[in-house]
Amino acid sequence: MGRIDKLTNLTEKDEVLWQDRRRYLGLPMSFTIYSFSKNKFYYKKGLFTTHSEEILLYRILDLQYKQTLWQRIFGVGTVILTTADKTTPVLELKSIKTPDRVRKALSNLVEQRRDEKRVTGKEMFGAAGMFSGVDGEDADMDGIIDSHV
Repeated sequence: MGRIDKLTNLTEKDEVLWQDRRRYLGLPMSFTIYSFSKNKFYYKKGLFTTHSEEILLYRILDLQYKQTLWQRIFGVGTVILTTADKTTPVLELKSIKTPDRVRKALSNLVEQRRDEKRVTGKEMFGAAGMFSGVDGEDADMDGIIDSHV
């Protein structure tokens, strides 16, 4: 029998509920892999040098879906995740199959995780000011840009 150490129990991955690759002309010919389990979103890219990212689902703030004409022709689209994660505030799941279905499934899982963790708007207030690149200034801190730069 093989010996299971303590680290093995801690590194077991959750069951993957969905996985797809970035697609070109509708074909999965890339080294970018997106997946999610019931607790985390995983992003991995690269062939020789790989980069992996892991985002807790309850830290996803917003989900968007867009599909250009060419993407519609090839049956793919893009889902945009806006997160409270410092290393990856915005992540685009580019050219994935059934993007609207993926967005809906992720949205449901995010809400379930927030309810489980009892995360309310308070945790997300600090994330609102973390996005740079917004032209303007919010002097009275009401969330509405008062003057444009």
